[in-house]
Order: sequence, then structure tokens, then C-alpha cells
Amino acid sequence: MPRRVGLSLSLPIVLSSIAVALCAALLVGWIYVLVRNLRLSEQVVQHAWLLVAGIVSFLTIITVLVLFSVFLAREILEVRRQTSFIDSVTHELRSPLASLRLCLETLGREGLAEAQRATLRDMMLDDVERLTAFIDDILEASRLGHGQVATANNEVSLRDLIDDSIRVVKRRHRATAGEIVVDVPPEISLTTDAIALEMVLKNLIDNALKYSEAPYHIAIQARTSEDGHIHVLVTDRGLGIERRDLKRIFERFYRVPEEAVRERRGVGLGLFVVSAVVKQLGGSIHAFSEGRGKGTQLEVILPRVPRRLRGERRQDAEQNA
Repeated sequence: MPRRVGLSLSLPIVLSSIAVALCAALLVGWIYVLVRNLRLSEQVVQHAWLLVAGIVSFLTIITVLVLFSVFLAREILEVRRQTSFIDSVTHELRSPLASLRLCLETLGREGLAEAQRATLRDMMLDDVERLTAFIDDILEASRLGHGQVATANNEVSLRDLIDDSIRVVKRRHRATAGEIVVDVPPEISLTTDAIALEMVLKNLIDNALKYSEAPYHIAIQARTSEDGHIHVLVTDRGLGIERRDLKRIFERFYRVPEEAVRERRGVGLGLFVVSAVVKQLGGSIHAFSEGRGKGTQLEVILPRVPRRLRGERRQDAEQNA
């Protein structure tokens, strides 16, 4: 099956390359014949508009062929990514559902100790939380694809949002308190969509834990720059990312093509959602890594007050003055 997909991608590129080469050869040959045959050239010069029209037509055909080839190749790649996405979604749904079914069947047995029942309930809660987070990512990616943006803006404490996010994600990965170090001054606050920003933080922390080995070493830092922006850094000592993949990790459905990454659950939507939401909040996100096995740092830069609200506050101040 993969071989057929590979051929389907190369076929339009090969055919269009041949077509472009034939068109270019025909155009060059035409010009060469005119140059070699002066009498014919004189006749053509008398109808220069015909020569120009022919050249423009050939160039147009070549351009259309090139654009068509690029468009077709992109569509084939998109179909391949979506096929991989469906396979990943199937796996992501099947695993926790099978676990839930097993836990429910076990709970139905007679004579089960209360401690075992509590353990099974915790396992079921973890599976439900995993499914919820997974579905939230898919819904958010769909919402972003339709251009829906975050609109609610309230002043929130960054430290409180980070602490809430850690509580949720830490339980999912069974991380201990000392494995996630937070260095965020409590006085840092910003006006933003709290729900959207919390989702960003959860994804970043979850990503850092997912691609690290226990015992974890995650550092979360924040500082305020002179231009009024807030920088949030999430650093891990995990798998690391090769330089060629640093920008691509924010693409929809993209996962680093390494076995260690494929062993982790995921469909390539988490960082895509994070990047899109951060942009909607008026900020930017950057990834840094020295290579495989050397950890990763993700930096989110957000305005303390969105530009739109700064304009509104400036107008209100001028009116009150």
C-alpha cells in the first residue's frame, strides 16, 4: 500500500516534467528555425503579434502545468497525511476504550477487594481524561480550520493558570511534584482568553512529559520583557528535535519521523493547535533544540494586553481626559 501511494505522488511530477520539457523544447526549436531561416523570419516579423502571442501561449501552458503539478502533489500529500491521521485516531480511540471495557468487566466480578476497585476506577478516570484531551484537540483543530478565534479577554494570573495546568497533566503522566520546576513570579498577569491560554499550557506541558523519560526534568519559566511582552518557556530533557524538524512540528498532522516518536501516542495536532491559538492571542511560538537526545525548549511570547484592547483603552483615556 505505501508503495502505491509513493508512485501516485511521483507520477504527476514525472508527467508534468516531461510535458514542460517538451513545451520548452518546442519553443526553443521554433525560435531556432526562425533564426536559421531568414526568409521565414522576415515573414514572421511582419506578423510580430503572432510570434508574441505564440511565445506567451507557450509560457502560459508551461506555468499552468507547473502550478497544476504543485497543486496535485500537495493534494496527494494531504490525502496521505489524513490517511495517517485516521489510522492514528483509530489507534488512539481503540486503546483507552479497550482499557475501559476491561476495567468494567473486572468491576463486575464478585468478591473484588475495595482497593482493587479504587485502582480500577482511577484507571478508568485516566482513560476518560485521555479521551477528553484527545477529542478536545481534534475539535479545537476543526474550530481553528473554520477561522473561529478566541474573543474572551480577562486579566488572569499566569502562575495560577500554570499551576492548574500542571495539576491536570501531572496526574495523566503520574509525574511527581519535584519533576516539574516552576519559576514564574506570582505578580505576572496578562489580559487574555484564559481558557485558550490554559489549553496552550496544558499541551506544552503534556508534550514535554510525553517525549521525555521518567524521572522527568521539566522547567517552566516566565519573564516580562521591556516591550511589554510575556515570555513563557517550557524546557525538557527529552528526545530532542533535529534542526530540520523544528519548524515543521507546528504543521497539522506532522510528527517527527523517528521510532521513539512513533512509540508515543499522538496524531500531530497538539502543537498545531498551540501554534494557531497563540497566534490568535496575538503572540508567537518558537522551538529550540540542539538535536536528538538533547531536550527541547518551547518559547511562547504573548502581549500583556492585546493590541485591540490597548487601542480601546487609549481611546477611553482620551475621552475621559
